[in-house]
Amino acid sequence: MEGTYMKNTKSKIVVAVDESKESMHALSWCLSNLVSHNSRNTHVLLYVKPPPPVYTSFDAAGLQLYVFSSDVISALEKYGSDLVNSVMTRAESVIRSYGTNINVEKITGSGEAKDVICSIVNKLGADTLVMRSHGYGFFKRALLGSVSEYCAKHVKCPVVIVKHTNDK
Repeated sequence: MEGTYMKNTKSKIVVAVDESKESMHALSWCLSNLVSHNSRNTHVLLYVKPPPPVYTSFDAAGLQLYVFSSDVISALEKYGSDLVNSVMTRAESVIRSYGTNINVEKITGSGEAKDVICSIVNKLGADTLVMRSHGYGFFKRALLGSVSEYCAKHVKCPVVIVKHTNDK
């Protein structure tokens, strides 16, 4: 029964990836359970960078001014690019371990993860969204919210939330 859901159809599967091992586990789970090695599916690796921080100060008249140093902006942009490259490299390594015939697209967005993921998944007309679970308990999830829960309610396709073996 393993992997029978999408083996014989051509589908677009979006896998939301990030820096976590749980995210790579979700990608591995997707490759093991939703598709075969010779699948015609397209896997979209979606990474969402957090919005850049905005630092403000006030002038003597109380007007809010945005203060950015070009060095700070450059450092933040480089860090963001390095992070994207690191995550995508790890994800590509996971995919290579499953075979070389896998069609992969990479997309990077920027902003609030839940909004960007939903927007891109709906815009692509994805057939399935695969995400990891943070494994938050009730109180932490109530305070922070759940990106996967939000996406499950706001995308037009089925959402698979993969729990890591350490999640309860």
